[in-house]
Amino acid sequence: MDTSSRYQYLNVEHRPSGVAIVTLNRPEILNAINWDMHSELEQVFVDLDHDKLVKAIVLTGAGRAFCSGGDQKSIDNGDLPSPTRGGRHLIRNMLEVEVPIVAAVNGAAVGLGATLALFCDMIYATPTARFADTHVNAGVVAGDGGAVIWPLLLGPIRARHYLMTGDFVNADEALAMGMINKIVESDRLLEAAVEYAELLASGPRDAIVWTKYCVNKITKQYTHLLLDTSTALETITFNSAERREAVASFAEKRKRFGDSHK
Repeated sequence: MDTSSRYQYLNVEHRPSGVAIVTLNRPEILNAINWDMHSELEQVFVDLDHDKLVKAIVLTGAGRAFCSGGDQKSIDNGDLPSPTRGGRHLIRNMLEVEVPIVAAVNGAAVGLGATLALFCDMIYATPTARFADTHVNAGVVAGDGGAVIWPLLLGPIRARHYLMTGDFVNADEALAMGMINKIVESDRLLEAAVEYAELLASGPRDAIVWTKYCVNKITKQYTHLLLDTSTALETITFNSAERREAVASFAEKRKRFGDSHK
């Protein structure tokens, strides 16, 4: 069963095995997320969580990237959401999905894209996959979940470096630091992620769901502690002089903060 027609920017495929594959589908701009796509991402996790036929989920991107983060044109031309609503609802909805979510990171996962990947329960990635939270390079606070998940995965010392510089983590580094589970060649990535999701889907549902629930209590605790504050501060910095300078530098292809560290 294919429910892609429900969404404009997402493809959702339901396999007979009980695995649902969600594909971010704006490959022409590396799956950058505009406000409408953001709303669809909030909703798709609610829809799948209520679908009793879904036993596991795979999240991936169309084309050569997983997700390049927020669509800057959409951010600058559209109305900003309330200081806490958008990011809070997306992360909360991901965390409330009962069944396992497996990320298949097929390229760059940047900003909100990295947040989406790292909030999944398991992460498979290609050898060329890269992760970065580049909010600071755009003159804004790392507030869409990065301030929650990077310290949780890497510890505060490492996380501060990556969040304050926007440096990239390649697949080998990510595996060594415990950010991801496995590196898979690009031509087998989706197949391998689906196979793993099918393994989980074939297991005892209640035992798997409640084990995930127990482990996710840790993530939820940090989310409740940090997410509202970081998203509110991110929204404030959208209107800052540093943000305007970062946008101008990007448009004019001038050197920006962090460029020499990537």
